Amino acid sequence: MTPSWALTLAYWLHMLATVVWIGSLTALALLFLPAAQQALDSHAFGELLAGLQRRLDPIGWFCLVLLVATGLFQMSANPNYQGFLSITNRWGAAILVKHLLFLGMVAVSAYLTWGVLPKLRRNALRQAQGKDTPSAGRLMRQNLALLRLNLVLAVLILALTAVARAA
Repeated sequence: MTPSWALTLAYWLHMLATVVWIGSLTALALLFLPAAQQALDSHAFGELLAGLQRRLDPIGWFCLVLLVATGLFQMSANPNYQGFLSITNRWGAAILVKHLLFLGMVAVSAYLTWGVLPKLRRNALRQAQGKDTPSAGRLMRQNLALLRLNLVLAVLILALTAVARAA
């Protein structure tokens, strides 16, 4: 039997990581980046993205690891858990879809971290050197669209968490 203090700690850390990650996604995708994109030229915007990435990526990836660890612990302690890929009830179905969406979020985050954002930084450097950067606008739109996609996935994951809790 799982000690109640350990489960309480896991719930708290899971909620804290969720708030930090989804809060930063919300602030970036809906408030900060759209305003910065309108107010800054593409070079300054690229520099801003690079600075944000240096600060937010470690926090975001730490939150993801924490979510996996605490989520697996909570799942194993749940009386509805019947085993890996055992989908015998509404709880199991909600948890399976939740985890698939979570993997989607991880894939989008990885593509942003190691695909889109490095290209944006390179474009900012090229522009600072006076070189042509025809893809900068497309990359900025792609970055914002992927952040919004991650936000939608996060909201769906929260909805599935509510479905699982009600089961």
